[in-house]
Amino acid sequence: MQVSFRAHWLLALALPLALIACGDKEPEQRAAFSQFLQTRIIDKPGVHVPKLTPDESKAFGEYTTHYAVIADFNSDMDAVVKPMGGMIQKASIHSLNDVITRRDDIKAVQSSITEMGVQLKQRQAKADSAHAQLKQPEDLKVVYDKAYDRTITTTTNTLLEVLPQVNKTLDSALKAADYATAHTSQIDINGAVITVKDPKVQAELNALLQDLNAQGQASQQAQAKVQALMYGR
Repeated sequence: MQVSFRAHWLLALALPLALIACGDKEPEQRAAFSQFLQTRIIDKPGVHVPKLTPDESKAFGEYTTHYAVIADFNSDMDAVVKPMGGMIQKASIHSLNDVITRRDDIKAVQSSITEMGVQLKQRQAKADSAHAQLKQPEDLKVVYDKAYDRTITTTTNTLLEVLPQVNKTLDSALKAADYATAHTSQIDINGAVITVKDPKVQAELNALLQDLNAQGQASQQAQAKVQALMYGR
């Protein structure tokens, strides 16, 4: 009886353990998720955040919630920066007279760009908080952190470099325009041609225009950096 009793309990204990072992899909899910991050995000040039297929969501199990941190930020970022192209187009400057006549538009674009930066920082802080709460095995964490850095940290930080530079360029344009408006008796603007009667005014305006050109070049370089990051060029 004693032997039979023990065997009965050993069997009862062994059966659930066997079932648990057979039902534990975490290693497979982790491997599938890690491979996805490596091949679909990290190894590809540029920034890519693919939408999961139903099969991929099933294969990743609970790790789909980890991917949602990246995917949700990407959706939020797209919504925030979507107006940027239109704003830059609206604020494009072809002549000093453009700045003078469209001063209010340019100021409105500056305000929108500043607000865009605020929203990006808020979205990044939200994602960083969610990222910090994720519990991941070390082998997955290494891969996930690389994907997170590419799609969120580096992307946001690069955009946050561009936005202030665009505003600096617009500031320089407004300074030059305000100076020209304050010296209308000495300055004649005909399209792209500027004629200045007073040498002192000419020197001061030239300094402002040189600063505008320098800031414009810096903006172009910053935008090129974003393009290189996003498209891997």
